[in-house]
Amino acid sequence: MRHRSTSRALYELLSSMRFAISLLTLLGVASIIGTVVKQNEPYNNYLNQFGPFWFPIFEKLGLYSVYNSFWFLTILSFLVLSTSACILRQARPMLKDMRGFREHARENSLASFAHQARLPVTLALPQAREATLAYLTAHGFTARENTREDGVLLAAKQGSWTRIGYFLAHGAIVLICVGGLLDGNLPLKIQMALGGKQLTTGNQLIAQIPPESRLGVGNWSFRGNVFIPEGKSANTAVLNVQDGILLQDLPFTVSLRKFHLEHYESGMPKRFASDILITENATGKSVEKTIEVNKPFEFAGVMMYQASFEDGGSRLRLLGHDLRSGSTRPPFPAEAVVGESVTLKEAGLDYTLELGSFRAFNIENMATDKPEAETGNLARFDKHLGSGARSPTSKDMQNVGPSIQYKLRDSAGQAREYQNFMQPILQDGAWYLLSGMRDSPSAPFRFMRIPMDDDGRPDSWFAIRRVLIDNTRHPEIARRFTATALGSDVAPEIRSRMQETTARTLELFARGGFESLGKFIESTIPEAERDKAADVFIKILEGSAWEAWKMARSDAGLPAVVPAAQHARLLRDTLNATNDSLHYGAPVYFQPTGFDEVRATVLQVTRSPGKPIVYLGSLFLVLGVFAMLYIRERRLFVLIKSSGEALVALSSNRKSMDVDESFRHHRDALTALLNPGPRP
Repeated sequence: MRHRSTSRALYELLSSMRFAISLLTLLGVASIIGTVVKQNEPYNNYLNQFGPFWFPIFEKLGLYSVYNSFWFLTILSFLVLSTSACILRQARPMLKDMRGFREHARENSLASFAHQARLPVTLALPQAREATLAYLTAHGFTARENTREDGVLLAAKQGSWTRIGYFLAHGAIVLICVGGLLDGNLPLKIQMALGGKQLTTGNQLIAQIPPESRLGVGNWSFRGNVFIPEGKSANTAVLNVQDGILLQDLPFTVSLRKFHLEHYESGMPKRFASDILITENATGKSVEKTIEVNKPFEFAGVMMYQASFEDGGSRLRLLGHDLRSGSTRPPFPAEAVVGESVTLKEAGLDYTLELGSFRAFNIENMATDKPEAETGNLARFDKHLGSGARSPTSKDMQNVGPSIQYKLRDSAGQAREYQNFMQPILQDGAWYLLSGMRDSPSAPFRFMRIPMDDDGRPDSWFAIRRVLIDNTRHPEIARRFTATALGSDVAPEIRSRMQETTARTLELFARGGFESLGKFIESTIPEAERDKAADVFIKILEGSAWEAWKMARSDAGLPAVVPAAQHARLLRDTLNATNDSLHYGAPVYFQPTGFDEVRATVLQVTRSPGKPIVYLGSLFLVLGVFAMLYIRERRLFVLIKSSGEALVALSSNRKSMDVDESFRHHRDALTALLNPGPRP
C-alpha cells in the first residue's frame, strides 16, 4: 500500500504543472548561461578568461558546452517525461469534456452563471423546442436535449476543438525536446563514460589518430568542421569536444576545386564560396556543387554549410634580419609554409619558426582624427591603425596589406608570438613597417614601428641600429659626436668628459633602451634636475644616431647623408623603434617579401535526425497556440419549462468583451423567437 502511494505521489509530481514550469525555468537559466558564456571555445581561452580558480569549477559544471552537457540533456529528458505524463493525465478528462454536452445540468447551476436570463415563452413546448433547435443549428452550435418533468433542456456548444490546442502545444514541447535529445551528444557521452571513445589532441596527423578517437559513418548525430585546401580532399570532420577532438568519418569524400573570394573596394570580404566535388564512398556517385553562405547543400543525409575560410598552406618568402648586438650577418632569405615549422640552427641560433597563419587582406580604420596621445610609439596596434569600435564618428576602412603570424620557440620550449606586416603603413605622416609581439595568446599585440627611409625601405633603420647598439662602435660614435657638438676650441678635459658621457649614454641605451636611461637618471640625479638631464640625454642620443647613420653608410660604401627635416624625424623614429626592438624578445625579425597563396575552405557538416522532429514540433506549437487563442469555446443552455418560462445561460472558456455582446444577442433573438406575434 505504501509502495502504491509513493508511486502515485511520484506520478502526480512528474505530471504536475509546477514540476514542468520548474524544468522550463532551469532550461531558461541554462540558455542564459549558454548565451553569456561563449560555447565550444578552446579551453585555453576559458582559462585565460576565468582564471585558474573558476576554470575547473565551470568545467565540472559543463558551462563551456551547456547544450551538450549531461545535466542539460537530463533536464530535457525529464521535461519530455513530465510533459508526456501531463498529457496522459489530462487527456481523459479533456476528451470527456470535449465530447460532453452537460445536458444534465441543474437549473440552480445554470442560474448561477455570470451570463443568464429568464425569458417568457408564449409558444407551446414542442414548438418552442423545435424553434430553439433550429436557431442553435443555424448559429453553428451542436446541441443535445434532455427532457425533464418540468420541460426540456437544450445544451449546445461550439468551438470545443480549442482543447486540441492544449494537446498540440504540449505535444510540441515533447517533440522539440525529443529532437534536441536526438541531435545532442548524449550517446557519445555514454560511449565516453563506458570507455568506448577517448578524446585526442589536434597536434597530430589524421592517419595517426587511433580508432578510439574516431566515430563511424553510422553515427546518427554530429556537428563538425571539414578543412579542405584548394586541390585537396577530405572525408573526415573534426568534432571539438571539451579540450580535445574526435574524428567523424563521412560517407563521402569532398574535394575543393576552387575557392572564390570577392572583396569590396575597401578590401573587406564580399562573398566567399566553394566549388566542391562530392563522391559517395559506397557507390562512387559524384556531384559537383557550389556552396556559399546561406546556401547549404545536403548529401547522403549530411548537411554542408559554408562556415568560413582559412589559409591552406601558403608558401611565404621571408627576409631575416639578425637583431643581436654585434652581429654582422647580412639579411638572409627564408621560405616557410603556413602550418609548418622551420628550424633555425645557423649562426649560433637555436630556434624553431612556427608559421601559424597568413592573411592577404587586413582591414583597418585609417581615420586620423584621433587624439595625439593615442599615437604614441608604445601604444597598441589598434591605437596606431584605429578601430571601427573606437571612432563611431569617423571611419576610413582600408586594406593595409598582407600579414603573417608566427611563433618563435627557443630550445627550452618557450615561445613568443609575432605579427608582421608586408607593406609599410602611413601613420602620422610617415611610413612604417609594423611588427607586433605578445607573450601569450590572451595578451594584445604590442607593435614596433620600423621607419622607412627615403627609398621606402627599412634598410636604414637596420643599419643605424646595428651600429648604435654595438658596444665596440660606441667610442668612435662618442668621438665623432663630441667633435661635432663641441668643435675644436674646447679644453681637452671637457672633450674627454663629453666623450665619456656619450659612451655611457650609448651603453645604457644599448642595454635596455629608454628604460635603462630612466633608471640611471632616477638613481644618480636629483629630482629637480631630472627633466633637464633627460633632455640632454635625448639630444646626445639623437646626435649619436646621426653619427651612427653616417658610419653605417660609410661601411656600405654609400655617400654621406644630407641633413634634412625628414632625416631628423627618421632619427627620432629610429630611436623609438630601436628602444622597442630591445624588448622585442627575438634575435631575428622576419620581413615578409612575397607569397604564393593557397586558400582553404571550412565547411560545417551536420547530421541532425532531430531537425524534422523539431520543425514538426514548432508547427504544432504554432497551431496549438493559435487554437488556444483564437478558437473560442461557447456553451449555450436553453431550459424551456412547461410553465411558460425559459432560462438562457451562456459560458465561455475565456472572458472577453464580445462575450457580453454575444449573450445579449442570443437572449434577444431567443426572446423574439419564443414569443412570436406583435410585441407591445
